[in-house]
Amino acid sequence: MQKMRTMLYVDDVEQVVQFWQDELGAEVIEVNAMPDSSNNVVVNIAPNVELSFFAKSFIRRYSPEVLGNIPSLMFYSKDFKALHDRLATAGKIVENAGTATFNFRDPEGNYFVIAQAKS
Repeated sequence: MQKMRTMLYVDDVEQVVQFWQDELGAEVIEVNAMPDSSNNVVVNIAPNVELSFFAKSFIRRYSPEVLGNIPSLMFYSKDFKALHDRLATAGKIVENAGTATFNFRDPEGNYFVIAQAKS
């Protein structure tokens, strides 16, 4: 794995991102417009560690199976295809903001994401 991005679901993305910037020195590195007019905002909090904030309303509508107390973790890997082939619970490969991704679940039903590392 090359880096880790933790996706967090919040009621007010802008307010929470501002908190991370003001209180913890996070740097906004991406802002992505979502289909429901909300924004996904990604911040860098340490080398190779990112937090990706989504509005709960967006998640509730488009991906309700991951809305809960467990954060969704996205791991980046150069061995993307090999991991997809190896994981029995791997979902379909899709493009997410220009990056190939697939999800998988653990034995308890928690969902995680593998993204193809670009370098």
